[in-house]
Amino acid sequence: MEASSQKKVLIVASVVSFIEWFNKENLEFLKNEMNCEVHVACNFDYMDDTDVVRTTAYIEKLKSEGFVLHNIHFARSPFSKANIQAYKKLKAIVDSNHFDLIHCHTPTASMMARLAARKARKNGSKVMYTCHGFHFHNAAPKKNWLLYYPVEKFFSRMCDYIVTINKEDFNRAKTFYCPNVRYIPGVGVDLSKIKNTKVDKNAYKKSIGIPENNIMLLSIGELIERKNHEVIIRALAKLKRDDIYYVICGKGPLKEYLEQLSKSLGVHTVFLGFRNDIPELCNTADISAFPSKIEGLGLAGIEAMAAGVPLVSSNVHGILDYVIDEKTGFTCKPDDIDGFAKAIESLASNVKLRESMHDACLKSVEPFEIHNALNSMWNIYKEILG
Repeated sequence: MEASSQKKVLIVASVVSFIEWFNKENLEFLKNEMNCEVHVACNFDYMDDTDVVRTTAYIEKLKSEGFVLHNIHFARSPFSKANIQAYKKLKAIVDSNHFDLIHCHTPTASMMARLAARKARKNGSKVMYTCHGFHFHNAAPKKNWLLYYPVEKFFSRMCDYIVTINKEDFNRAKTFYCPNVRYIPGVGVDLSKIKNTKVDKNAYKKSIGIPENNIMLLSIGELIERKNHEVIIRALAKLKRDDIYYVICGKGPLKEYLEQLSKSLGVHTVFLGFRNDIPELCNTADISAFPSKIEGLGLAGIEAMAAGVPLVSSNVHGILDYVIDEKTGFTCKPDDIDGFAKAIESLASNVKLRESMHDACLKSVEPFEIHNALNSMWNIYKEILG
């Protein structure tokens, strides 16, 4: 294909970890299968939520393979003054390139991308926004609806496609102004890799500090308020069981607070930080906890269930796409400490109940297998770029 006919695509997200975790295959598809010139705009310096060595190597890989990288220091808060400069830099990139497609992710970066692309849309650029979970949903507090709903609806005027990763958001987005609303089953999980991982549970528990024959309760997610690890710690404190160890994988600003809380409440909590052995940990766990206050879909929940591990989760929108209450685990309101305590107790005290949920967990997550999700996204790319 001649260079003049090569399509140009800009992918926008807040931080590089989001690109690495959720868009790696999409970038490769656009470049290698659709022969596009692919630009990536995000904060390439922020790595507080990832493994620095691995992510640095990933950035170098992108550079060596010819991806065009734009380092923009987006701030997560839309009210941060840092976003003024971030917006100016992003708009300059959009204005100096004719992108056939601008695909944006994460709320603040996506708002700026849609604002920056208003002129570009008039000149033929298509703008697509993938929503990884609206902050307003059936279980959200009223303030979320008052603040976020009008903003998302207003900005829907500024894009040609909205892609949602859960069914509640899909039905909501169809009432917005965007002409094309699509649903994809998340960004995909390599289910076979998790299912086929073999592990000596007792040996693996011992390696992370859990005594033999004790129960491992696993959570995977950043140590931030939205992931809501605190509710599990408080629930375990109510149970007063010395045989349950709460294992958390992830980095984040709440680590010290959660450590102190666990200590003060007498809860066995193991903080593993960022891990590269998630399949092994999922297959070692007896129970998984996923108490997020907001979750677009939640790969961590799907990963645990792919190992046949029952899930104690919040009852928010994305999670409900694959969790079946009393069949694959138990659901609770995000702030229901007593409900989580009861659910954990039910599973911790009944091995047969946990085992009975194994097959239902595997079946429930089948639609989220990585090739199903990727092909859904790639078909949209083909539709837009031809």
